[in-house]
Amino acid sequence: METKSTVREQLLDHAITLIMLRGFHGFSYRDLSELVGVKTSSIHYYFPSKDDLVLEAVAEYSRSVLKALETIDAALPADAKLSRYAKLFGRTLGDGNQICLCGMLAADIESLPDNVRQAVQAFFRANEAWLADVLAQGAREGTLAFSGKPQNAARALFAAFQGSVLASRLFHTKARLEDIELVWKKVS
Repeated sequence: METKSTVREQLLDHAITLIMLRGFHGFSYRDLSELVGVKTSSIHYYFPSKDDLVLEAVAEYSRSVLKALETIDAALPADAKLSRYAKLFGRTLGDGNQICLCGMLAADIESLPDNVRQAVQAFFRANEAWLADVLAQGAREGTLAFSGKPQNAARALFAAFQGSVLASRLFHTKARLEDIELVWKKVS
């Protein structure tokens, strides 16, 4: 038996998609009301302001991404973990027209409320910490190569992933994303 999502869940799902496609300023409650089939006043019942909606969207998106990271087998070698991570980023692109929700919001960060800014920063930090652990493992195993501290390399790697989805969207190809993984693998 399939359960139907609630109006709140539908609003949140559509908001996440619209943010990934258009950013914070590229959608309105009117857009959501048309997609879900409710009045804009109903949306305000669930999310009194757009800031509330976007904060919840970041929280939901972050939970989903971090849960996906937890599904990557801890026993895998680091290069295999990095490959799985790259595939997660590839899923974010969908058919090539959307990017990471938090990456999209980072571009609007100066116009967002402080609590949304902090949530986006927390998302970046969580990904960077996971990548730092993978890079450190890869250095021990000899499967990944980088210079400097794993934490610094992880920040650069995450920035490269974020930039690659922008370029992939621009050129309508996932090849830009696929190139990132290869830069870090150690060639025998």
